Amino acid sequence: MSDRWHRVSAAPTAPTADDGIAQLSVDDLLRVATDAADPVALDEKLRQAYYWIVNRAVISPYYDVEFSVGSPVSFELGDAGAALTLPTDASFSSNVLLPLLSFAVGGKCLLIGGPGRGKTTVAVLMGVIAGSTSEEVRRGVQQGQPQLTVSDLVGIPLPRDLVNAQSLSEIRIAWREWLSRPVKIIDEYNRIPTKTQSALLTMVAEGYVESHDQLRRTAPDSGVESWFFTANDDAGGGTFPVIQALRDRMDVTVPAAGFNSRFFSELVTRVEAGEKPEEHVPEEIVFAPEEQTRMRAAIRAVPIPAAVRRRLEFFLGQFEFVQQGGRRFEYRTKDTVTTAGGRVGEAIEANSGADLAVDLGSQTLNGLSVRSLQTLVVYAKAVAWFRGRGEVGLDDVAAVLPFVLRGKLLPHTTHPRFDVGAERELLTDTASWLADLFAVSCRQYDALGRDDADPIADLLDQLDRGLDGVSRVDAQRRLTEVEGLIRRIAATGKLYGRDFDDLTALKYLHQRYSAYLRWAEESR
Repeated sequence: MSDRWHRVSAAPTAPTADDGIAQLSVDDLLRVATDAADPVALDEKLRQAYYWIVNRAVISPYYDVEFSVGSPVSFELGDAGAALTLPTDASFSSNVLLPLLSFAVGGKCLLIGGPGRGKTTVAVLMGVIAGSTSEEVRRGVQQGQPQLTVSDLVGIPLPRDLVNAQSLSEIRIAWREWLSRPVKIIDEYNRIPTKTQSALLTMVAEGYVESHDQLRRTAPDSGVESWFFTANDDAGGGTFPVIQALRDRMDVTVPAAGFNSRFFSELVTRVEAGEKPEEHVPEEIVFAPEEQTRMRAAIRAVPIPAAVRRRLEFFLGQFEFVQQGGRRFEYRTKDTVTTAGGRVGEAIEANSGADLAVDLGSQTLNGLSVRSLQTLVVYAKAVAWFRGRGEVGLDDVAAVLPFVLRGKLLPHTTHPRFDVGAERELLTDTASWLADLFAVSCRQYDALGRDDADPIADLLDQLDRGLDGVSRVDAQRRLTEVEGLIRRIAATGKLYGRDFDDLTALKYLHQRYSAYLRWAEESR
């Protein structure tokens, strides 16, 4: 067994983690782990898997998921505004980290990039660390192609049953073995016919597959299943257009990294030895089913502090509102325009009452679904847990947000921002555009002083404590305060996306207190 493939770090990979790891000495760093009875913590094991993959398996010296304490060193390069930053904290390669987090939480990951960039190799490695052999994983890869039928994908009815059965319930199905694996891989999913995509959607969205009135659950024994899809792009290319419902089920979209020529010697060594990384995964980084179950539960338990939640709420509320969307205030949304067959871009451009440079929602053609928001929460928790943090930080949210919202939040390509010099490149670099949206939103939050004063949040917290014991005088006072806040927003003369959620929340509060006062009057 070649030692070059089987080196797994014995020293903690995150010595500054918040999980109680003590300060390390030189002896600790040089010590070789010999006590097999002492289990490795699951977050440490996942970090060991990451470092083995990125340093041994996929040759990915790209650290685009950056974390820093303080200001990183930055170098201006060339004459086109390029900059190279050197982060001061442990940073990671997105094309390995995001698939690994998808494995940990049981997510759906879309890997995009040109042919031969290692997309399928990364997905296969996820299958191997889930406990399958490399041969089993490779056999289970479903190759997208124009002739792929539902039966090819899920299995066929037994011929004898088709002849002898008196009803569909008597027909047994020879289900495909890959359906129950913890890691499922669909290669080139944009080459799959639309009807077969619909069957695939049921598996991905609902966790079961149906054929001839027979149903089979796809979840493995651990209850944690992750899906990996590959495509050459995420802009609708391919033999068949991907149905929107299936595309929307992708939790994260991750571009594959190109090969760095400085590591060509390693490539030559692999060719000469006939080696594939998935055939040399160390046992130490393979996760048993019960470990996968515990790992997902531990990730979901990571708390999101109120300060981070408030900034996330502020950001997420920027995008649904459009001034010319409808007559009734609640219907002034991009979804109203879209479902009626209208053009959101035209509705945005018709709004002359707001500053498009300030209104972040004017840069997008849609709002965000609840599913996208839930996914963002899960992956923010996952990266915080992976880094050994005790709670989710704003930097954790910023790190995963571009990958979660890619394909979910669509740019308004004719927005004035994208006409300005170097800003045009953001139309192709959507990850940087999404990261910038979040950064600008955080700056607006600070400028508005929301941490110091957020009366609407205070009123909602007050209501959340319940109405038991609230006097009619107090309820009337709160009702007056609600109306005063609405007047304050109305007096500005301009409406932005961030105001839409505030105003609808204030109307909700008004209804609750009005109903309470009516009840109090009738109970006298």
